[in-house]
Amino acid sequence: MYWKVTNPTLSPSHLQDLPGFTRSVYKRDHALITPESHVLSPLPEWTNTLGAYLITPAMGSHFVMYLANMQENARSALPPHDVERFIFVVQGSAMLTNASGVSSKLMVDSYTYLPPNFAHSLRAEGSATLVVFERRYASLENHITEQIVGSTDKQPLLETPGEVFQLRKLLPQAVPFDFNIHIMDFQPGDFLNVKEVHYNQHGLLLLEGQGIYRLGDSWYPVQAGDVLWMAPFVPQWYAALGKTRTRYLLYKDVNRNPL
Repeated sequence: MYWKVTNPTLSPSHLQDLPGFTRSVYKRDHALITPESHVLSPLPEWTNTLGAYLITPAMGSHFVMYLANMQENARSALPPHDVERFIFVVQGSAMLTNASGVSSKLMVDSYTYLPPNFAHSLRAEGSATLVVFERRYASLENHITEQIVGSTDKQPLLETPGEVFQLRKLLPQAVPFDFNIHIMDFQPGDFLNVKEVHYNQHGLLLLEGQGIYRLGDSWYPVQAGDVLWMAPFVPQWYAALGKTRTRYLLYKDVNRNPL
């Protein structure tokens, strides 16, 4: 379904092979990380899994976003103490099992949220590609989160006053959750009406399509497989181009006072 995430086509092959060529950009308040610049290495304590860290606190973010390429008989490790985790499957499948022995098969377009200090294991019998978000949970007194397993197609479309894109939110819009994951769909020619400038951070993976993303004073051609980091208050805007829809997955911190 999301085959272009792992097989990008925007850059001609002769440009991808050109010494020194990359579309990746890193600036003070945003970054574009494109597939030709991924550096894969074994993920700490995972087995048979190579990962590419795409967004980390070294940039200025308060979360981590990475790709996990699981191979045959791969197994996940637990995140650090007090760190919550969100996993979305973009290729293949994996079996999730919690400490109670309850298992769920995660297919393409399905996901799971795992609370901090929640014992679990993810296994892949064949190859699978996951996008993973982790952050240290911003706890609130008398509020806790629970494990969630779901799929994009089971989430309702939400109203987007003044906008034409379609929006789904994969996590509950409830105070215990300190971030959400949005799935946003644009038809060719659609664009954001609001030129956003806000305190929230974003981590974004284009799952389908292509278009133009404005970040600050820069305008970037983007396609499926590209990752964007947006710091607080960077001006941001998107227009979908090409002949097919754009779908992207977007991390957004929510429900916490910026202080």
